[in-house]
Amino acid sequence: MNRMVKLVLAATVVAAALAGCTSTPLPTNIDYKSRAVTRTEGGVRISAAVLSAEESVTVYGVPLAKKSIQPVWIEVENRDDRAYFLLSPGLDPNFFPASEAAEAFTPGDPPDRTLELDRRFWHLAFHNPVPPGATTSGFVLTNLDEGFKFVHLDLVANGRARTFSILTTVPGFRADYRMTQVFGREIYPAEKIVNYTDDAAFRAALVALPCCVTNEAGSKNGDPLNLVVVGGLDDAFPAFARRGWHATEEKWTGSIMKVVTSALSGERYTNAPVSDLYLFGRVQDLALQRARDNIHQRNHLRLWLSPMRYHGKQVWVGQISRDIGSRLTMHSPTFTTHKIDPDVDEARGALMQDMAYSVNLAKLGFVQGVGAAPRSAPRGNLTTDPYHTDGLRGVLVFDRRHTSLARITFFPWQGTDDEAEQVTGRIKQ
Repeated sequence: MNRMVKLVLAATVVAAALAGCTSTPLPTNIDYKSRAVTRTEGGVRISAAVLSAEESVTVYGVPLAKKSIQPVWIEVENRDDRAYFLLSPGLDPNFFPASEAAEAFTPGDPPDRTLELDRRFWHLAFHNPVPPGATTSGFVLTNLDEGFKFVHLDLVANGRARTFSILTTVPGFRADYRMTQVFGREIYPAEKIVNYTDDAAFRAALVALPCCVTNEAGSKNGDPLNLVVVGGLDDAFPAFARRGWHATEEKWTGSIMKVVTSALSGERYTNAPVSDLYLFGRVQDLALQRARDNIHQRNHLRLWLSPMRYHGKQVWVGQISRDIGSRLTMHSPTFTTHKIDPDVDEARGALMQDMAYSVNLAKLGFVQGVGAAPRSAPRGNLTTDPYHTDGLRGVLVFDRRHTSLARITFFPWQGTDDEAEQVTGRIKQ
């Protein structure tokens, strides 16, 4: 056993002894473990679950969410031959140490109350290391997320590391998708699903997709379908979450009021709802957004699961654009809409560049299918905003394995060199 492991083991034993019999027992009346996501790599098995605001109160006895603190429960089962250490900054670079979080709820309290809460928080925390043959569980206190949370776990040992990237749901949030509906069941019958293993055939299928989203009746075209995402819960969507994309909230009284108050205050609304658009005869299966400084500005995308697979991976067809303002309109049931940047290719290219930093992007390319609309003759979306485009849709393939910038590959499709220039931002005028 190396010196670092010995020191941490000794510190852990001493801390446990100091806690003694006064440690507060864990509550047993909530069931967050039943929804935990589990992954295994080598001899290490991890489980993770994110607590809701109400569950946090039950477990900790104080309203953590009001301080923007969110507990993530982690369990590590170590069947490897060496001790592992969980790196909390990998989960959240700005995580809250147990003592700091406890102190936030005890200013001016009597010493015995302060000590009691500090002991509870310490007892609930995840404690390193995880020795060989042992199972360790506890909480890491992170910054608050709604809708879903990206859980990235790095476990390091002497000469070895295990990495897990998963997406978990956060209870209590009225998302405009349901994880079980989008990811937990198959939308299409088995005979309708086509798995492509030949790049040329896959390209032809992508080119043949509709050019644009439509209204509910399917009688009018709107924004261009300029994005294809290949992957799912283990690769693509953790990559989006890692790069700051958030779930959008369902349109209901509470979210509409948040829109109004955010518009009046000029504040951002990370999970603001998006309008419904249609493809394959249905509204988007999910929508994601990355908010800017206020509610009027954001990047947002909508995705529909297609009946295609690429080497067994799910294929999502999408639309991405950048909101740059708000305006009144008669073409929306709320009489307001976001104004999009007419250069929709910029939003597409910006996403592709950004995803290169996600470490999960493995392959990319471009295909025809949208149809070109020059600046001199732009097309309009369903709320009459003009847009221009080169007519291409970007294709992003994700993988669980981390890929460096130098190892991202391009589809061997015509125009690869020119298309690579677009991804790096040197778009030809």
